[in-house]
Amino acid sequence: MPSSNLFIRKLEAFHPLSNEEKELLDRHSRPLREVPPKQDIIREGDKPACVHVIISGFACRYKLIKEGRRQIMAYMLPGDTCDFNVFILKRMDHGIATLSRCQVLELSPETVLEMTEHPAIARALWWANLVDESTMREWLVNIGQRPAEQRIGHLLCEILTRLEIVGLAKENTYTLPVTQTDLADTLGMTVVHANRMLTSLRIRDLIDIDARNLIIKDAERLKAFSGFNPNYLHLKGGS
Repeated sequence: MPSSNLFIRKLEAFHPLSNEEKELLDRHSRPLREVPPKQDIIREGDKPACVHVIISGFACRYKLIKEGRRQIMAYMLPGDTCDFNVFILKRMDHGIATLSRCQVLELSPETVLEMTEHPAIARALWWANLVDESTMREWLVNIGQRPAEQRIGHLLCEILTRLEIVGLAKENTYTLPVTQTDLADTLGMTVVHANRMLTSLRIRDLIDIDARNLIIKDAERLKAFSGFNPNYLHLKGGS
């Protein structure tokens, strides 16, 4: 039976864990910090004192430029660590903020070191970190080379795949607590353009949106249309 702990579920996607290792992770998965939507978890310039793990909700990695415009560089979904080796830095060079209400686990450097004394946990954490890097490369390609409609489709396919890993997507449907402003800041377009591209995907009968639920009506067709290949997510890569 899959663990109810989404941090464990995510790590097990990269490497099998023993019962002892899962018990260790579970023991260190409390307490949780409740963070409201649209709030910084840690700001650019702050000194990182711990590793953050998103247990529920959506968060993002972002940068602000001088004029106040925002570029979102990554989404952190349930089970994701926000740079598990970040505490070696003197100052954050970017911010991490919630997009929705989140439950956040804070792991001290000592706890992370204790976890990495277990080879399977260390391998899973390193693998997760490498997937973060490969995902950033894919996002660069997505923003730089794909047309706007395909950019959004590709991102929606990625979120579907990542949520399926932790059991939060069912029948190609998932909760998407992301505004059109967030999408625009993620994909390098205006809010108006993001709205038009979502409408176009709906007209093509590829997606539907019901309140905050994103319904992918034909996942294989959307993946083909958007050029989505999940190889950069390296699922079960460590097993």
